[in-house]
Parts: sequence; C-alpha cells; structure tokens
Amino acid sequence: MKINHIFFDLDHTLWDFETNSDIAFDAIFKKHNLKIDLHKFLNYYRGINQKYWKLYREEKISKEDLREGRLKDTFAKIKYNVSNDVVNYLAIDYIEFLPNNNILFEGTYEILDYLHPNYELHIITNGFNEVQFKKLDNSGLSKYFDKIITSEEAGVKKPNPHIFQFALNKANAVSNESIMIGDNWEADIMGAKSAGFDVIFCNFNKEPVSESIKSVSNLSQIKKYL
Repeated sequence: MKINHIFFDLDHTLWDFETNSDIAFDAIFKKHNLKIDLHKFLNYYRGINQKYWKLYREEKISKEDLREGRLKDTFAKIKYNVSNDVVNYLAIDYIEFLPNNNILFEGTYEILDYLHPNYELHIITNGFNEVQFKKLDNSGLSKYFDKIITSEEAGVKKPNPHIFQFALNKANAVSNESIMIGDNWEADIMGAKSAGFDVIFCNFNKEPVSESIKSVSNLSQIKKYL
C-alpha cells in the first residue's frame, strides 16, 4: 500500500547527538571549573552512555539512574574524583545545555522539505520530554512534524511494540501505510518491523545489513524510496 505516514527517530538520525553533546559537556565543565581532558572523557563516555541507554530501553534502570550513572562510571574510568553533589549538578546542567546547540545531520532540512508536502511526518523518540521538545523548537524542526511521540508519553520505549501502536493511534495511521526511519537497528528498525511498519535504516556508519532492509548512508538517499 502507499505510504502516507513517515515516522522519524530524532537523535542520531536528524539531530547530531554526539556533536551537540560534546559541546554541552565542554560548556558545563567550564561552568563548574572542572579541569578535565574533554577528549579523554568523551572517549569513555560515548560507549558508557550507549550501555546505559540500552538498559533504559529495556526498562532495567530509571531515568535518574541513566542521567547520573553514565557520568559516575565515566569519571571512575578516567580516575577523576568528583562528589555526588557535583555529579547531580552536572546531570541537571547537561540536560539544560544540551538543546542549546542544534547541529543537524547534513541534508536534514532538504529531505524534510522534500517529504513534507506529500506525507504526514511524525517523531518517535525515547529521549526525555523536557529535552526533545526544546531540540525540535530550537533547531527549527517542529514545523515539519504533525505528532511528536515520546516514550515518556507512551509509557514504554522503543523497541517495545506498544510505543509504535501508540504512535499509530495518535497519528490516526495504520502500520501498512507507515514507515519508520531511524539509526538504531534494535529500537527503530526491528522494533518498527515487528509492529508492521516498513523501515529505512539510517546506516551512517555503513555497517553490513541485509539487502531486504532499505538502507541509506545519508539522508538525501531517502528520496530513492519515497
């Protein structure tokens, strides 16, 4: 059937999370006068953050565990002593600073301008409500999207099939007229497929994937499929 609804992931798909996150950490470390080798910190933090997000998706840790645990583990790795109070302040400031810088992946505006006249566009994100809406507003992306579905609103996280059904209901859509576009194989691609969506994998790292899965290495290539 014809695709009428396109559901995008936000972080790592349209919004360049790693670049914006790096800028936020640089700012909050300077604010708190922490003499930290930023490159060394980020080298460990990225992998630790991914581990914590996986646990969060699997409902094994809370939002608070994620926000503070990833910092504590990284400081431990680089052997930098910091109090629990400072970790708490950093976690709060990080969430505050993160949506202030809104670097997007190349071609974001162009592909949305191309799709917007012909499809209903929506967001499905596991990110925190208080951050994701600011990112969308501050980056100028809000105007493109009809419905914004967050895991906090849905009560479950991708790849849980219930969030995809929640999104379909909110958008007044059906799965066989819908496609999910995202970068996370487990959360976005396998999760959406299990809910009956077509999918496009944003394979920016050019990983080997099955030819049965639509895959793009940059956003402009989405035009091949839509």
